Amino acid sequence: MRYHQYKFKFYVNASHAIYINGNLGERHSHTWEITINTLKIQNNFVQFDRLEQQIEEYFSKYQENYINEIPPFHHVNPTLENCCEYFKQELAELLRKEGWLLLMIEMSETPTRAYVINLLDEMGDNHNKDMEAIADAILDKLVER
Repeated sequence: MRYHQYKFKFYVNASHAIYINGNLGERHSHTWEITINTLKIQNNFVQFDRLEQQIEEYFSKYQENYINEIPPFHHVNPTLENCCEYFKQELAELLRKEGWLLLMIEMSETPTRAYVINLLDEMGDNHNKDMEAIADAILDKLVER
C-alpha cells in the first residue's frame, strides 16, 4: 500500500551521565537530534504547528536540564538507546491521540551516529486497526475525486 509520510525533527539540548560497568561517568552535554517519521491516520487538514508545539512542549522538560534527574532516567541509565526507546513510547501515544501513527524514530547525539527504531517491525495487534484506518482514509479521498 502506498501512503505519504511526514518527517519532523526536534532538538533537545541537555546533559546526562551514563553508567558504564557500574560506575557513573562524567556529566556531559549534547544537542540530541530526534527525527520522527509519521503517518496521518485521519484524512483531514494537517495543522503542523499545533503538532510541533505539542511535541516541543513534551521535550521542554528535558531542555537545558540534567536528564539523570528526570523520571524515568533517575532509575534508568540514560543511554542514547534507552532515551530513544522511552521517547518512542511517549511520542507514539501523544501522536496516536492526535490522529497520527509513529512509523520510525531516530535519535542521535553526534552527526555521525544515530539509533533508529522502525516501528513497522514492532506493530502487532494495532497494525491491522491502523492500516484499516489508513485504507479507509485513502478510499474516502478517492471517492471525493
